[in-house]
Amino acid sequence: MSLTNILILISISLGICALSRFERTRRWRGIILLIISVVVIFWLQPTLPIRGLDFWLPCATLALAGLGWVLTSLPGELNRRETTATILIVTGTVLLITLTRYLGSAGILTASRPPQTVTVLLVTLVSLVLLLALSRMSGRFKFSLSLGIIGILLLFIVLKLPSLTFAVSGLLRGLTGQSREMASALDIRWLGFSYIAFRLIHTLRDRQVGRLPSMTLREYLVYILFFPAVSAGPIDRSERFIKDLRAEFSPGALEVGTGITRMVVGMFKKFVVADALALISLNATNAAQVDAAGWLWLLLLAYSLQIYLDFSGYTDIALGMAVLMGIRLPENFRAPYLKPNLTRFWDNWHITLTQWFRAYFFFPLTRFLRTRTKWLPVWLVILVTQLSTMILIGLWHGITLNFVLWGAWHGAGLFVQNRWSGWTQRYTARLQTRPVLNRAVTVFSTLLTFVYVTLGWVWFTIPDASLSLHVLGRLFGLGGGL
Repeated sequence: MSLTNILILISISLGICALSRFERTRRWRGIILLIISVVVIFWLQPTLPIRGLDFWLPCATLALAGLGWVLTSLPGELNRRETTATILIVTGTVLLITLTRYLGSAGILTASRPPQTVTVLLVTLVSLVLLLALSRMSGRFKFSLSLGIIGILLLFIVLKLPSLTFAVSGLLRGLTGQSREMASALDIRWLGFSYIAFRLIHTLRDRQVGRLPSMTLREYLVYILFFPAVSAGPIDRSERFIKDLRAEFSPGALEVGTGITRMVVGMFKKFVVADALALISLNATNAAQVDAAGWLWLLLLAYSLQIYLDFSGYTDIALGMAVLMGIRLPENFRAPYLKPNLTRFWDNWHITLTQWFRAYFFFPLTRFLRTRTKWLPVWLVILVTQLSTMILIGLWHGITLNFVLWGAWHGAGLFVQNRWSGWTQRYTARLQTRPVLNRAVTVFSTLLTFVYVTLGWVWFTIPDASLSLHVLGRLFGLGGGL
């Protein structure tokens, strides 16, 4: 997002905060958050070369969110009056956004000119009928929730795998009368889909095991689409979010001060420091041009700091905006580069993503392997679970070889650290009685962890595996000058 977009969203958050001070408007907070969240996913959607796609993708987001609620809602929880009102609010908002096509060729709240209003109305009606039919049928199918999870995962794979995205782009170009030869994997960029997918899977899975709290359609949509977190996270849990949404909120000086401070810090991190570091950060272009190991280390260090400040800056802004509206999103970063080992690093880097994968993949896989394959040695179970989890986290960023290697880099590091911690456990206890030596060991392990994480960013920032391997060699004086 640009600085202008951020400032507009901050202004909106401040406006909602101001309205929350009045008792008459306080009760409308949920509706206001829903309307603005719907508008934002259209407004922030990137412009795409395929005709109409940058309008239909936000519509698909709304459809997926509606489908998620249909699959997770229980018959006894349905409030028909509130559900009808929410449907009318969302439909009316989309139609009003569509009408902006008459205000200018590019539209105002959309990336490009919206489609014909009649077309949008027809698609909306068909979607509502399909959702209604699914709501009648979903309870009859034993595996409806599982099918929903599988469907989201398949869609995720299509969007993250360049070859499949390329094929879909060619298909859509053909259907819209555009040249298939111009197709590109970058033609389909779906705002916030990764984070929305995680929230949808979270609600579907928690409904399967009976942990999902009862939610109205309005509450569910606000949770899935909450505009401060839709593009860059964090990934909140539904039970905690709904609790804040339902709570009476009257902002005081503490909330306003905390929110503004957090946003200012976030903007400084992102738009001042991170954007400045981006000018000298390692990338595919300068990696192929720089031979000196010293300069490569400087570029890599700049990238390591840039990616942290960029990501954590956006998170700070999101958390600050949320506080102004009575929602306390979870922390996503806690000084990860100052942690003495990889486990602690991942406990404090993109915290909500790490927790999500632990809850829905790492722990279930560990339990399965330990109960169904008791013949496997413990060290092998640890290796398999840590490697597979980190590779999946890598694939979440993109289904390419380099992201697989980045995940494997961290998975191998976590395994080695786990084994080392077990071997040195008795010595670690002795260190506690020697503060000076213990501090020295902590400093050394922190530096070692930082260097290891920083080296791993080579796989992350350079899309070509052979070039990444070449850069790693040159960092240590192999194949290049010093």
